[in-house]
Amino acid sequence: MSQQLLVGLDLGSSRIRLAMGQVSHTAERGLSLSVVGAVDVPSQGISKGVVTALEDAVGAISAGLEQAERHVGSPIEEAVVGIGGAHISVMASKGVVGVSRPDREVRPEDVERVMEEARGVANPANHEILHVLPHGFVVDGQSGIHDPVGMHGIRIEANAHLVLGIAGNVRNMTKCVFRTGLDIASLVFGPMASALAVTSSRERELGVCVVNLGASTTSILVYEDGELVHAKVLPIGSDHITSDIAIGLRTSLKIAEDVKLLKGSALPESFGKRDEIDMVEFGAEQSELVSLQYVAEIIHARLEEIFEKVEEELRSADRSGLLPAGVVLTGGGAKLQGTVEVARSVLRLPASIGTASHIHTPMPEYVHDPAFSVAVGLVQWGFDELRGGHTSPSFISGGLLKAGGGIAGKIGSSVKKIFKSFIP
Repeated sequence: MSQQLLVGLDLGSSRIRLAMGQVSHTAERGLSLSVVGAVDVPSQGISKGVVTALEDAVGAISAGLEQAERHVGSPIEEAVVGIGGAHISVMASKGVVGVSRPDREVRPEDVERVMEEARGVANPANHEILHVLPHGFVVDGQSGIHDPVGMHGIRIEANAHLVLGIAGNVRNMTKCVFRTGLDIASLVFGPMASALAVTSSRERELGVCVVNLGASTTSILVYEDGELVHAKVLPIGSDHITSDIAIGLRTSLKIAEDVKLLKGSALPESFGKRDEIDMVEFGAEQSELVSLQYVAEIIHARLEEIFEKVEEELRSADRSGLLPAGVVLTGGGAKLQGTVEVARSVLRLPASIGTASHIHTPMPEYVHDPAFSVAVGLVQWGFDELRGGHTSPSFISGGLLKAGGGIAGKIGSSVKKIFKSFIP
């Protein structure tokens, strides 16, 4: 039995999280994945998905790597890296090419060419393409085709979504990773990896919205027919709830954060008028009784605002109230009591907390934690690439087409060269 280590690195604004997966191969079962470790350290030098202090960010990533290496007992050489932030955007694109073979049979090379065409048609200046996601093909006017390989035709069109990041922000983030001595196996839009971990293929087929409540951003992804149809990153997150509590209670951010985590709820009706806390218990210098109902009203107001913005995005995508699989909440902010109830009320859809419960692990307390969904999803992403996934029928990552099989290894080295060129 052979084994291989896969590492997912989530570069968050509040915490840097790593998940380590062990890939085993046996003649009987083939490839199998088990997440064997997870660590998190405070994030520094990163705000809203953007590097604000290079050396601080390198130090924080290095601290996380050291903990992870002690946990697995071996050096970590490369990782699947997830990035996010409000600078990430998704735009539609389209490519058109002629079928090259004389017998007019569509080959994988034709699909590669049309996807490259879609990639080149819409490429705004100062942006890096993270992913090109096929969104249906058209062969000689016949639409609704998911995989055109083997069909006959003269002209093939591809509709695609480009996931873009501002070039400077992407390069600064990759530079931080390389400065630690770590190689990047794949660079991934983190919320997409999170969606892979917390939703099933069935949910993505029916229609589902994944809302990742981070510290300083909230990511929204809408899937339908198994494909990403809309994505948006909002520059607002659970840190804004902490700030609201600090202002409302006239206290420090640290005390406000402790109150939120230990006593916070988004349901004011769950408390009575006599339910109070003494601020001295949370580190305040003077005794002061605060109503938990008042704290809950503050939290509810901010969460309601966040989900109203999510509803605006669903309306812009014509999916408001129309997603059978509902809303799946993930990220550290989703653990706040009452978040699900507020989401149901505002979005008028079924809502639930999403966890990576389908992934085998001896550490469920970490792997099934919504806060680790991106890191665990990155491990799952790397495992799918190892098995030849993300290739139905084509998938571009890091600006290069991955078409499965033996091409993947060659492309992997090419991607690394591109990322390393970011370092001056």
